[in-house]
Amino acid sequence: MAETLRRVLRLLNLLQSRPVWTGTELAAELGVTTRSVRRDVQRLRDLGYPVSAEQGVGGGYLLAAGRALPPLLLDDDEAIAVAVGLRLATGGSVGGVGEAAVRAMAKLDQVLPSRLRGSVDAVVQSTVSLDGSRDVAETVSAETLVDVARAIRTPERIVFAYAKAYGAESDLAERRAEPYRLVSAGRRWYLMAYDVDREDWRTFRLDRMGPVRRTGWRFPARGAPDPVEFVGKAISQRPYPAVTKIRIEAPAETVRARVPAAAATIEPDGPDACVLTAGASSSDFVAFHVARLGLPARILEPVGAGVDLQRLGRQLLDMAGERPGDAGGQFAPPSP
Repeated sequence: MAETLRRVLRLLNLLQSRPVWTGTELAAELGVTTRSVRRDVQRLRDLGYPVSAEQGVGGGYLLAAGRALPPLLLDDDEAIAVAVGLRLATGGSVGGVGEAAVRAMAKLDQVLPSRLRGSVDAVVQSTVSLDGSRDVAETVSAETLVDVARAIRTPERIVFAYAKAYGAESDLAERRAEPYRLVSAGRRWYLMAYDVDREDWRTFRLDRMGPVRRTGWRFPARGAPDPVEFVGKAISQRPYPAVTKIRIEAPAETVRARVPAAAATIEPDGPDACVLTAGASSSDFVAFHVARLGLPARILEPVGAGVDLQRLGRQLLDMAGERPGDAGGQFAPPSP
């Protein structure tokens, strides 16, 4: 049985290595008869591999595309290439790929032989990005992503050191958490988890997390808030002293396409309008950036923000060398 299994796996590897094999070629490679090849092909089909047989000149056995993705066999070079690609994809700019890359990376890391890990690390560490907007200090290690992803899948409680937003580099506090979801926003990764010591849900930036230690402690599922909404509010509103709501006369999808998810939350207000909520040092800061969208808008909260907006308007007119009464002046106080 063991010999048959090894031969079937060898057959699968051959079928993956090139498009078409004749029965005679496969028999020669495997050192068996063509009859044994037919039996092994049927074994692969029983396991869910769509092996087709074409007759005539140029025909033979080929591994076709099926309705589901069966397990793949990778040699050392292929495994290194896939692992490197997944690590680089976690910081890429293709929408939706980062989250899927983390899940796939966690699965591959679980079975990747230790002799190949050094090669993967060497390639990743020697590769740089042309994207200068990414701060090196905000880079998340692949090990942290993998450890957190695997703990979420188990699920398993984790312990890690966490740096404060404005603290010293050595100012770390130990946190115990039950991880729930990883959320990517722009170039940053966030963990939504239940903080065991604070007995509440929290958001953690992965680039501020120290090495993650998996404790082996399993925990039951909790009723959790929506991770996208929770993390979105946590990073766009809670850290700031002033939270501003502005109604924009445009569909939510239109505004979301122009406003980063980390900057504000956007909720539909009918089919042709939405409400943008964002935190900042002051309401006029948010209003200024909304005005740059060039869309009709009206501030909803906080009450009395119109005074700050009028002051901002006068400052902008001064910068342009105009006054409300000058020819060409367009400034008018906002409607109540």
